[in-house]
Amino acid sequence: MRITEIYASVQGETQYAGLPCTLVRTTGCDLRCSYCDSEFSFYGGRELTLDEILAEVRRLGAPLVLLTGGEPMLQREIVALAELLLSSGFRVMIETSGAHAVDTLPPDVVRIVDVKTPASGESHRMRWDVLAGLRRQDAVKFVIAGEADYQWAVEIIRGRGLADHTEVLLSPVHGKLDPKDVVQWMLRDHLPARLNLQIHKLIWAPDTRGV
Repeated sequence: MRITEIYASVQGETQYAGLPCTLVRTTGCDLRCSYCDSEFSFYGGRELTLDEILAEVRRLGAPLVLLTGGEPMLQREIVALAELLLSSGFRVMIETSGAHAVDTLPPDVVRIVDVKTPASGESHRMRWDVLAGLRRQDAVKFVIAGEADYQWAVEIIRGRGLADHTEVLLSPVHGKLDPKDVVQWMLRDHLPARLNLQIHKLIWAPDTRGV
């Protein structure tokens, strides 16, 4: 499968933020979100076998593995890779857009589904049925660029009862929306959600690669 990079760091987002983690970043994406911070993964990369990926993950040594991209669900062998990592004793997460079904993944894979807000320019690509299958260990993430995105997210969260069965994350676009504003809105509206900051952009410079 085509891989942009594999590296060890800490999980930068979600309810698992701060845990030591190996990131396996696949190459290629079929969306072009306005706030994307990994456009470098759209093209290029290198072909690696599943065994080569596993060997590198083992060498790096973190017990948690995040499959990300790009869009990992575009990779034909992503399910086989997830199964291989799980059978090798790793805890596996995947970060994916809401444009692709995830029901082929093994049940033990933690799903982080990014709901595309209006500011992304890709909200029309959402497959809303994906959200119904999320579980308590999974999460739905809304990347928001302003209050209009926030209000849109609130309607989705409440209208679909997302907090009743999964973790709900609100992620302000780094450098564009002040997290303090998001906190004020959440408190004002008694919203059942978690503020989701990209802590890797607080630890290192926001455009640093491989961290």
